[in-house]
Amino acid sequence: MIALVRHASPLGELSLALRGDRICGLAWTDHFARVDRALTRRFRDAERTSGRAPTEVLHRLDAFFDGELAALDGIPLDLRGTSFQRAVWEALCKVPAGRTTTYAELARAAGAPTAVRAVGAANGANPVSLVVPCHRAIGTDGSLTGYAGGLDRKRWLLAHEGARFR
Repeated sequence: MIALVRHASPLGELSLALRGDRICGLAWTDHFARVDRALTRRFRDAERTSGRAPTEVLHRLDAFFDGELAALDGIPLDLRGTSFQRAVWEALCKVPAGRTTTYAELARAAGAPTAVRAVGAANGANPVSLVVPCHRAIGTDGSLTGYAGGLDRKRWLLAHEGARFR
């Protein structure tokens, strides 16, 4: 069963999908359709229901937006993807708040130094925005590049974390 929950944030409403106490989907509600399609593929037989998120998860989301930047570290996740996607997502999780990385650096960290475009695709397929911090990936020249939640949100998140970008 997948429980669907909505939660307010300073950047708009978030939609969360949970299997037990693990997040399997997280995105802003106005961009959740992409995550929802991926959930349907990854959890074919899972029934959907309205639910409640564990209080700790909601407190940690609120704490992040209140400035406790490490609050999202270690939130339990139920990620499903290809081995390459998981390698990229694991590399993203090692980028601390306040720092950025490039797609080329992520490709090297994932063990495929020439797969920069594939890293971009894996980043775009990230089902748990914020917790797997895909907003921390920027262009090699320091410029902001695509973000499933929109570049305004990416800019806000990076500024909130104190990261440098162009």
